[in-house]
Amino acid sequence: MSAEGHDHAIDHEHEHHHKDTFITKYIFSIDHKMIAKQYLITGIIMGIIGVGMSMLFRMQLAWPEESFKIFNILLGDKFAPNGVMTNDIYLALVTIHGTIMVFFVLTAALSGTFSNLLIPLQIGARDMASGFMNMISYWLFFLSSIIMVSSLFVEAGPASAGWTIYPPLSALPQAIPGSGLGMTLWLVSMAIFIASSLMGSLNYVVTVINLRTKGMTMTRLPLTIWAFFVTAIIGIVSFPVLLSAALLLIFDRSFGTSFFLSDIYIAGEVLHYQGGSPVLFEHLFWFLGHPEVYIVLLPALGITSEVIATNSRKPIFGYRAMIMSILAIAFLSTIVWGHHMFISGMNPFLGSVFTFTTLLIAIPSAVKAFNYITTLWKGNLQLNPAMLFSIGLVSTFITGGLTGIILGDSTLDINVHDTYFVVAHFHLVMGISALYGMFAGIYHWFPRMFGRMLNKNLGYVHFWVTAICAYGVFFPMHFIGLAGLPRRYYTNTNFPLFDDLQNVNVLITTFALIGGVFQLVFLYNFFSSIFYGKKSVMNPWKSNTLEWTAPVEHMHGNWPGEIPHVYRWPYDYSNPAHDVDFVPQNVPMKEGEEVLHH
Repeated sequence: MSAEGHDHAIDHEHEHHHKDTFITKYIFSIDHKMIAKQYLITGIIMGIIGVGMSMLFRMQLAWPEESFKIFNILLGDKFAPNGVMTNDIYLALVTIHGTIMVFFVLTAALSGTFSNLLIPLQIGARDMASGFMNMISYWLFFLSSIIMVSSLFVEAGPASAGWTIYPPLSALPQAIPGSGLGMTLWLVSMAIFIASSLMGSLNYVVTVINLRTKGMTMTRLPLTIWAFFVTAIIGIVSFPVLLSAALLLIFDRSFGTSFFLSDIYIAGEVLHYQGGSPVLFEHLFWFLGHPEVYIVLLPALGITSEVIATNSRKPIFGYRAMIMSILAIAFLSTIVWGHHMFISGMNPFLGSVFTFTTLLIAIPSAVKAFNYITTLWKGNLQLNPAMLFSIGLVSTFITGGLTGIILGDSTLDINVHDTYFVVAHFHLVMGISALYGMFAGIYHWFPRMFGRMLNKNLGYVHFWVTAICAYGVFFPMHFIGLAGLPRRYYTNTNFPLFDDLQNVNVLITTFALIGGVFQLVFLYNFFSSIFYGKKSVMNPWKSNTLEWTAPVEHMHGNWPGEIPHVYRWPYDYSNPAHDVDFVPQNVPMKEGEEVLHH
């Protein structure tokens, strides 16, 4: 659509705009800014559930077999008789915690919120390519969230095969209580979630390619948009593979096929399944599962690039190198999935190939880390909460990434595979890093979303307690992993070998409980500031990107009148040719001004 046609369509939309009812404005909205808020608030609610679960099973690990009234209240007499957690519900909590945090919080809430909010605003578009498809994407996500949460209330209990749902545990309904209806609901929920994710991703890709404003070339895009764009592409490539795995698992469970099952005996009974392979499921799952960690991480890295450049009052260091590293990570992420399967009996030669590709991915990751550090170097640092969370991300990205070098090496991995070392590694590099990116994004773009500021002092409290507790939880975990403590055991009391590690588990749980409770500070800050926060000015952080040129009050079409044109790249901070330390993208070049680029 031409610019004039686009504007005409907007005028036409304005006629409808005044008749917005509560339902069309807040519920079935096609405005990308409202959909972003819907994703964010749904994600925060799912996050509360996910973190709450982790606090419950951390208590079980620190004080196994002990009676807690809260277990009985939350889990009922069946799963916590006399307040003692059963092993079945322990596995279910670990499974649903993993699923919720990886997919519903760090994939949907992070990408869904910030891709929706920022893509149209930062590229200079009136809205997404298809507002209707955007709305459907959110409502499918909402539906899948409802199904996932409802599986907690099934009589036999929710899915309990770990968030990776390996067969045969997940493929045989009679295997464990959590393999019944709870597992079926998990699979249905994930299938709907994947449909939602694909619709969102297609929309993001088309919008970035087709709807950029005049002058917004691909090398003038903020790094946030590059990250969201590439994330969406990875999602389109890899999520269908998980959908196929889920559908084949549904067939195995409900229709008697044998894709993942062969030669199985259960309780002395020989089952008739023949010819399938559970390792096939591992390949299908991890072909999504590894790109997934970059689907989670790249948006957080994109947000960090924007926040660090803005709050260092300096151009981002190595803009083109940052884009190239995003593209390299995207490509490499699809050829490293075998490193999750080093002890599945794979050919050692194949293991060495996956080791090689896995270690290669450290290169673009290191490029990003060094570029963040060099951007911070000698910058005029504005240490607001968003900046602190971004610097925290750089820290956890490096510390979590270093242990990846051990786990990515097939010979070293054998010793620590399926121990708490792995849990510590991926929580730091993917979980905590992505959460920090999400928090940085919320603190930075809250005024853009709600027109008000978050309380800065509460933000500082939130950051420091969260940062100390996150390391307090996951740093000691590396050591109990090196000592051999296996994952997913609900108690280690049967192994005298691990008795000495119990104190460490108590320490970890103490940090986890403090860190979890202090998220209430953030929740209070977030929900009270929506209504009572200090009113925001148009450009509170003195930033260069286009979203800060739009008025604070939300409106259909984002800008009254003409869409701003773009004349320069988004990181013109402290440009010596200008008097102020920031030059927004829509400011024309002065005569004789040199392009400060990359």
